[in-house]
Amino acid sequence: MRKIVNLDTGWKFIAQDAGLVDCYPVDWQDVTLPHTWNAVDGMDGNGSYDRGSYWYAREFAAPRQPLAGGRTYVEVLAAGQQATVYVNGEEAVYHEGGYSIFRADITDLLKEDEENLLVINCSNEYKDSVYPQSADFTFYGGLYRGVNLVSVPDTHFDLDYFGGPGLMVTPKPCDGGGAVFEVKAYVTNPDENFTVLYSIRDAEGREVAYGCRPADDTAMTLRVPDAKLWEIDDPYLYTVTALLQRRNEAYDEVSARVGVRSFSCEPDKGFIINGIQTPLRGVSRHQDLLYKGNALTKEEHRRDAAIIKELGANTIRLAHYQHSQDFYDACDELGFIVWAEIPFISVFNKDPDAHKNCISQLKELIIQNYNHPSICFWGISNEILIGGISEKLVENHKELNALAKELDPTRLTTIAHVSMTPVESPMHHITDVISYNHYFGWYGGRMEDNGPWLDDFHAKHPDLCLGMSEYGCEGIITYHGPEPACKDYSEEYQALYHEHLAKVFDERPWIWSTHVWNMFDFGCAARNEGGVAGRNNKGLVTMDRKTKKDSYYVYQAYWSKKPMVHLCGKRYAQRAGETTEIRVYSNQPAVALYVNGKPAEEKRGEKVFVFTVALADGYNTILAVAGDVKDTMILEKVAKEPGIYVLPEVNERKEGVANWFTAVGDMDLKAPMEFPEGKWNIQYSMEELASCPEALEVVNKAVKLATNFDVRPGVGMWDMMKAMTPKSMVAMAGNMMPEGFLESLNAQLIKINKE
Repeated sequence: MRKIVNLDTGWKFIAQDAGLVDCYPVDWQDVTLPHTWNAVDGMDGNGSYDRGSYWYAREFAAPRQPLAGGRTYVEVLAAGQQATVYVNGEEAVYHEGGYSIFRADITDLLKEDEENLLVINCSNEYKDSVYPQSADFTFYGGLYRGVNLVSVPDTHFDLDYFGGPGLMVTPKPCDGGGAVFEVKAYVTNPDENFTVLYSIRDAEGREVAYGCRPADDTAMTLRVPDAKLWEIDDPYLYTVTALLQRRNEAYDEVSARVGVRSFSCEPDKGFIINGIQTPLRGVSRHQDLLYKGNALTKEEHRRDAAIIKELGANTIRLAHYQHSQDFYDACDELGFIVWAEIPFISVFNKDPDAHKNCISQLKELIIQNYNHPSICFWGISNEILIGGISEKLVENHKELNALAKELDPTRLTTIAHVSMTPVESPMHHITDVISYNHYFGWYGGRMEDNGPWLDDFHAKHPDLCLGMSEYGCEGIITYHGPEPACKDYSEEYQALYHEHLAKVFDERPWIWSTHVWNMFDFGCAARNEGGVAGRNNKGLVTMDRKTKKDSYYVYQAYWSKKPMVHLCGKRYAQRAGETTEIRVYSNQPAVALYVNGKPAEEKRGEKVFVFTVALADGYNTILAVAGDVKDTMILEKVAKEPGIYVLPEVNERKEGVANWFTAVGDMDLKAPMEFPEGKWNIQYSMEELASCPEALEVVNKAVKLATNFDVRPGVGMWDMMKAMTPKSMVAMAGNMMPEGFLESLNAQLIKINKE
């Protein structure tokens, strides 16, 4: 029978490209898996992180094989981003892609009666043919999910096909009740003596179906007459076991927990599960944690899932790569609908080897995760039009979509479009459903633009299922004020933004899914905005999982069925002025507010309750009561609010935009833009403009004002944005910029000679 030995302890590590060693390196650092060398620098705000080719080593004893011909595999659960595995000085496998399981048969490399040396080289260096190429998150390096040793007989369930489990289960509900389970096992080296025994057990452990067939790859169908459905609120799981039998001897065994459900999407109804219209409302999630990077334990993955469940979300977009099996398992158990995707993101590489890497990562994603009932959508790319569109890009997407449907015809395919993707685009009819990443009210436009844009797209494309795959804004719990505004990074503006968007989506159930960007703050070493460098701070929860921002409770009020009430502004603890605004979120019909033990006011409403109260000098106790639930906070009335409540660059940015036109002079900014030959203009890419320091300086100033991004070679997210033009970047800011801003930028550029 199969034996799995965990190899997470006893490792040596060196943060140098030391090369392959021929003996156990006692002078290297002791580490335990999961491990990443970017646990700190991947998010510490120093502007970069260590992207190197480093080494791990461990000794192990060869497992005893009770049967002749037994095989031993090393199983790596993930290694960022490229990895080579050596056993006793011989290469066992090389793998590209930092987020999936891969294995190698190392039987012939083992020494039976002495210690064996396992060495793994991991690299998160840039490689032109491996995705992700460039993106708005840290590409952590290391053995961050663990390593196993798997020992099997010569005949066993397959371990060689793209890291899969060797078992595929497809449960389908029947029209007349009950369900059929199509089961298919893949066996290595079978002969006529082998059979596969299938068993299905319910959540209570009772066997409800049984079948037997020869050990080939022909599917078998088992019927469960009274099958219970996998529902979002009741995610019922069956356990399907495949037992490889040789006459009266069990040779190998694999199992999968699965759920019986049907689902679909319709343009005017959105998502439908088990025949019930159910708008998907939830969050996106990255897999890293403060000062641990992506090296999370099983318990930490499950804690993340529990925090999202507490929010009341029913869907998670697992961005932008394959996540841990521990997290998919948690989603199966808790009832989340999952969008799983590959890291084909931001930058399209025309190199055929890069496309092959996309194909390989998509195969691994689907084959390794086919049995998870929580997964309903395969995502084939994210914001890939940042660098523009081409026939090759469209063709590659069609190939990926066709591959996904071939590997798994039971699920739907999807795509996340960058905001600037045209309403009319050849990208819209490739996948089964589509989604947009819109940041109106943060990077461009106003939050009020979201609803009209969605309605307009829906009217123009009544045949398309439309979702919102990303939306959000930065919220840093240090910043506060009585007049929150876009780009002030305050906790209050983030909450107002999400108040508006939650209502927009609640009023449009035909939007098949919405995913807040992001559930948790996450590492992005290239970022530096809002006074918190090295991170993207759009999370509803801080990166250390210690603090739920006020915006978290907006969604709890909309989505949670458990009675709740939340007082906003607890960290806006010192307030000036004769009166102050108190905002309360609750899923109850009425909220009563008390100030210093005395009733202030009671209001009826929906989700958001706003009170204006006068504070007494010194400390004030605020109490909110909604039915049987209560919340309280302390506010201090002060003559002047602390300066730390306002980010200094907020005022600098306002002044910068206001003073932008002084450099332009007296000119008609409404006149048609001109593009004379031999001069720079807004239609050149940033990479082209970088060849002229004067032109780049002008554009960088404009883009910094418009988007708060630094766009210079080697700084920030240059690799991701270098293919964009100033026209497209400033256009993303929309009506956040004053009229004539883009024209004035072009007017300055056309003064500069290309020579």
